[in-house]
Amino acid sequence: MNDLHRKIAAIIRAEGPIGLDRFWNLALFDRQAGYYATQNPIGRAGDFVTAPEVSQMFGELIGAWVAAAWIGLGAPRRFRLVEIGPGRGTLMADMLRTLRRVAPGCLAAAQVHLVETSETLAAIQAETLTGFDLPILRHRSLAEIGPGPSIVVANELFDAVAIRQLVFDGEVFRQRCVALRDNGTFEFVLCRCHHTQPGANMLPHPPAAGAVIEVSPERDRLAGALAARLADQGGAGLFIDYGHAVTGYGDTLQALHDHAFADPLDRPGECDITSHVDFARLAGFFAARSLAVSPIVGQGDFLIALGLVQRAGVLGAPLDAAGRQAIEAAVARLAGTGKGQMGALFKVLAVANAPLALPPFAAAPSHAPPSGAD
Repeated sequence: MNDLHRKIAAIIRAEGPIGLDRFWNLALFDRQAGYYATQNPIGRAGDFVTAPEVSQMFGELIGAWVAAAWIGLGAPRRFRLVEIGPGRGTLMADMLRTLRRVAPGCLAAAQVHLVETSETLAAIQAETLTGFDLPILRHRSLAEIGPGPSIVVANELFDAVAIRQLVFDGEVFRQRCVALRDNGTFEFVLCRCHHTQPGANMLPHPPAAGAVIEVSPERDRLAGALAARLADQGGAGLFIDYGHAVTGYGDTLQALHDHAFADPLDRPGECDITSHVDFARLAGFFAARSLAVSPIVGQGDFLIALGLVQRAGVLGAPLDAAGRQAIEAAVARLAGTGKGQMGALFKVLAVANAPLALPPFAAAPSHAPPSGAD
């Protein structure tokens, strides 16, 4: 039992069971003992690996997307290149390196902003990006960034934002809360829903007893803030996360520790907690502000449409067989649809104040990704 466990237990003893969203925020974001305040979670030495850590190809292709989006937006003389939740800074480093090589005009116009709440990760990002001779500003929230057109990139952002789980008991929805057993461990219980029952517009169809619907006012607020900024100031956004393209019922809560699934209630502050993102709901916030909204596509189709296979071939050409095999494995991890691969599980959504002639606005090809590069 760690210090954060004891802190949460004291809150429950004083106030009664707490909502999953409150437990989630304490476990991940408590300033003294939360997961993102104390851990270095990303990479093979951490608890999970993100796409930028799999291969430089991911960040290079996203950088090319940024350059094409900048041109599609009319090549504004100044714009804000914003990454929210930049992890170890790997994606931004690969994007900036790509822009410096193939789109120096875009890089010259960019003011770089990182939105990061974790001091631990912010320090790693600063070290990762120290080689770039340009100002890179760090903020704790999107609201701290000044006005102006923006290109916003977020990879695995929304899955880290807290959710609530509502369970239909046959008559009404009840909120899944975290309670304390007599032995001091945590358990899930169902409580009277302290919030408004989900409206019919939030439900895919009438629920059966036991159905779970996941809602996230915090995700909704973030999507709304992004939509308002892009609608009012202009720009584009690219959002990549694991989730589903159609709203549905289901319990997608999970925790990760040392690259394996863990009990979400065990060792708060030492495990990552996530859930799948409802991309259909996200898209609705952008559409409501009259932004152009792309189809929701799989990460594999998106990367292939951007030229993943061709880039893999260029990188692999001068290498020996082992090097080419490593690149092929990276392509499969990023774009494949098998177990442990990201191509279908991860979804991509793009928005802009005008449609852009690039993926995923232009429908990505629908075919199985290759097993390797050629």
